[in-house]
Amino acid sequence: MAAYFRRTGPTAFDPSPDVGGAWNTAEQHVAPTFGLLTHLVESDRLARGREDLAPTRLSFDVWGPYPLARMDTTVRVLRPGRGVELVEAAVSCGGRQVATLRAWLSASGDTSALAAGIPAPVPGPQDTPAWDPTTDWPGGFVASIEVRRELAEPGRGRVWARTDVPLLQDEEVGPLARTAGLLDVANGMTVRADPRRVAFPNLDLTAHLFRVPVGGWLGLDTSVTFGPAGAGLTSAVLHDTTGPFGLLAQSLVVRPLG
Repeated sequence: MAAYFRRTGPTAFDPSPDVGGAWNTAEQHVAPTFGLLTHLVESDRLARGREDLAPTRLSFDVWGPYPLARMDTTVRVLRPGRGVELVEAAVSCGGRQVATLRAWLSASGDTSALAAGIPAPVPGPQDTPAWDPTTDWPGGFVASIEVRRELAEPGRGRVWARTDVPLLQDEEVGPLARTAGLLDVANGMTVRADPRRVAFPNLDLTAHLFRVPVGGWLGLDTSVTFGPAGAGLTSAVLHDTTGPFGLLAQSLVVRPLG
């Protein structure tokens, strides 16, 4: 099976047509790139022997649109430490930086006796109606995912998403990176306005995690807000099939079309 990306060098990757964007099908959808950046951070963590650390925050920034072309990557530790580290991964395309991830990693430990305040679970994918996301969006990436959705109203709903497309060709990828490669669908699966009439791309995505997801289905209990001055916010409680595992937020630029 074809993957979203194929490694062509130690730090270089080529995208497949399945990475095609939703706002512009000649550009890349950022969702798989977020998964790739997370995989790079995870691979670097393991290569440095830091199995004792787990990601607690993934903060992505999108520097601009980028084509379906070769991508070059870097990873560096910005803040080393015994119990806490800050690691940055970056992707460039066409000689221009296009996306970055800054990930906080912290030492793992058993706090099960203190666990509390966890959001309520939501009905699982088996209890959520199937929905075709190509109803609202074009592009290879959107066509490559399976979605189940139940809307309460425009901009408010519950979504489950998964994909059978591997993130990387012939390379093992962990459940966190696979999940991170789906996070960006939060902004497009419970739209507040028709994307053919209103543009609302996100500039960033930050996920705060209180445990590592198991992979497979990603659940999003989502709310989309449009403000009065051209800005918006998509927020979601993150779930896997065992329960909630974190929170997500995306800053939106809201622009009427036409």
